[in-house]
Amino acid sequence: MDDITDHSIDAERPYLLLILATTGFLGCLSLVLGTLIAPLFVSDYDRVADTISDLAAGEMEILMDIALYGFAAGLFAVALASAHAHLGGVGWSIGVLSLAVLGALVVVVGARNEYGDGDSDGVVIHIYLVYGLGVFFLLAPLCMASGFGRSHAWAKWTLLALAGVWAVATPAFFMLPTGIDGAFERFLGLVACSLVCTMSWVFFKRGLDAAKH
Repeated sequence: MDDITDHSIDAERPYLLLILATTGFLGCLSLVLGTLIAPLFVSDYDRVADTISDLAAGEMEILMDIALYGFAAGLFAVALASAHAHLGGVGWSIGVLSLAVLGALVVVVGARNEYGDGDSDGVVIHIYLVYGLGVFFLLAPLCMASGFGRSHAWAKWTLLALAGVWAVATPAFFMLPTGIDGAFERFLGLVACSLVCTMSWVFFKRGLDAAKH
């Protein structure tokens, strides 16, 4: 899905890429730690049956909100790194925009407390945000895999494999019984983090290579 063009690593700012890639890693760490720590402060929370969204509502919502904002920062950082080290044509540009949209969606998910607490007042958009996450977490790797594969073939196939898992697992999530959807949502979260970490690693390596020049 990508029109590959030449791109010189000499034009890239190494420390910018290193900082942005590290932020991508830290964003994923934020999400993982949030899903591990927040349940400790929520009474009667079931890690298998209750979703991550349930942690972001109620008295201790700030813990999961911070974790989500951290993940959003990681997504924005990878989007910036992708724009700086532009490794493709139109397809890559679509991927860059997809990452930026994902960051915005995660921010809104954390900011709007209309889930997990039975809130139905006003305009409830959480389900549409979830649909958006489903679409753009698929679109970004599909559009950018070829570009990443220019110098890191493993990254291309890793992204395509993760996109395949995402494409199958995301629709399945909506058909699961509520007794296990929490555990499955955590699995999807790990897939999303794996996508971001794969991209972050390539940018980190490019930053190191650029520094040597």
